[in-house]
Amino acid sequence: MKLSGKVALHALLCAAMIGEVATKSQTAKAQGEPTPAPPNDVTAIDILLEPDATMLQHAQVVNDRLRKVFPKGFALDATHRPHISLVQRFVLTRNLDKVYAAVGKVFASSNVTGLKLEAFKYYYIPDKSLGLSGIVIKPTPELVKLELQVIDAVTPYAVKTGTSAAFVTTPEDPNVLPELITYVSDFVPKSSGDNYHPHVTTGLAPREYLDQMIAEPFQNFTFSPAGAAVYHLGDFGTAAKKLKQFDLKH
Repeated sequence: MKLSGKVALHALLCAAMIGEVATKSQTAKAQGEPTPAPPNDVTAIDILLEPDATMLQHAQVVNDRLRKVFPKGFALDATHRPHISLVQRFVLTRNLDKVYAAVGKVFASSNVTGLKLEAFKYYYIPDKSLGLSGIVIKPTPELVKLELQVIDAVTPYAVKTGTSAAFVTTPEDPNVLPELITYVSDFVPKSSGDNYHPHVTTGLAPREYLDQMIAEPFQNFTFSPAGAAVYHLGDFGTAAKKLKQFDLKH
């Protein structure tokens, strides 16, 4: 496995642990447990927002900066698309079209591109001497409401868990780590509702450098989502393959 992948995976575990400590949302509690399903009939998905050019530019500047000090880190490319996850879940593969339809109704009834979001700080999740960096977004009531509506829409088609077969993998590395499966299984409620912490991941670098970067003054900026999509999750929780693009009101 690549080093950056290991750190990203560890980041997911840390996020899950943080969410476990936080208070669960009442909405998430009311959704109930998804039902089990045969693993080969399951797809791991990420329903996400695609940021506009303002956020993309800021994310790229940070990524370029981090890669100068840590060239082994990852670039923001087709397999590491900057995005804001709303929910990650396992769903029945045969129900993907129903998921698209249900989530599409939420996006169609919401002014997604009209959301005004504010980025207000850098952060990173540590892994030994390295850290996975990101730009943190204030969770506005409108964004949290949208996230919970999307969760409600996908919940009827969700299953409790899956296996590596639910992810995009390669013949050379066909198995995802168990921790990633646990993270996706527990996204609701551990990373949703009151525990939702929206962010855009920007790259990988030594913790010493990231500590210095975080200590610098951060110039807050506002941006809006430019799109919404469903992605098939890859190993390390990447948005690996676009499954569905939604038409949004502008």
